[in-house]
Amino acid sequence: MGTLASELAPHAQRLAAAPRVYVDANVPAGLVTFMRERLRWDALFVVEHDDLRRAPDEEHYRLAGTLGRTLISLDHDYFDDRRFPPERSGGVIVLSAPDERAMKQLLGRIDRTLFRSRHAGAAPQSTDPPLHGRKLHADVDWPPRRR
Repeated sequence: MGTLASELAPHAQRLAAAPRVYVDANVPAGLVTFMRERLRWDALFVVEHDDLRRAPDEEHYRLAGTLGRTLISLDHDYFDDRRFPPERSGGVIVLSAPDERAMKQLLGRIDRTLFRSRHAGAAPQSTDPPLHGRKLHADVDWPPRRR
């Protein structure tokens, strides 16, 4: 038997059509508002939780994976596979953009490309987050254009 979070995470994913993300403290609050209100994501923002806001990166990584949420951050340290093994994650997206406007555009592309395309038409085949076990560096040129 696991923890309450590990036992409930698969059920929550099936019930929630909204993308489920775990947002690191370094992401501006305006982007979290955009995720929630404009994109309609289920965003757990660590700054809003006293017990999480000062937690180390390893704890955020572990908890996001346990909760079945994609971790959203600006912190490139998450690309260190020794500290943050991909197989233990619900997926990681590290954002890079010059300003908040560009980050909102990038989040919109992530929404359309990664999250919403999974739910178009038939029910999703998996309850795993779309990047389960993978990491993505999303910058202003993402996704790469096909030639």
